[in-house]
Amino acid sequence: MENVILVVHLILALSLIGIVLLQRSEGGGLGIGGGGGAATGRTAMSPMARITWVLAVAFIATSITLTIVAAQNSSGSSVLDRIVDAPTPTDDGSLDVPSGDSLLPPANSDAPLTPPRADE
Repeated sequence: MENVILVVHLILALSLIGIVLLQRSEGGGLGIGGGGGAATGRTAMSPMARITWVLAVAFIATSITLTIVAAQNSSGSSVLDRIVDAPTPTDDGSLDVPSGDSLLPPANSDAPLTPPRADE
């Protein structure tokens, strides 16, 4: 269910980007220099503007739905519950931490590792 909503959400996001890029620029970005006053009236919404509003409302609805679904899926569990190899405390209170030898790659010889030379 969550994957279906996520796919719809992504399609809405791409459609919203596309429809905004297709709209005609009306000048006066951010409402600056558009004149204004009592003599100017608002014109009717164009079909592109209506589509933009519909896509925006659908995008917000899917965002809220995804948030609710994710919250329901994670209820009752913690990120710390997912840790399997966490160090466990021993009887004396210290942590039982694995040795660092297993974290390093095996050495081919007993000689110390050196970085490669720059002139080679």
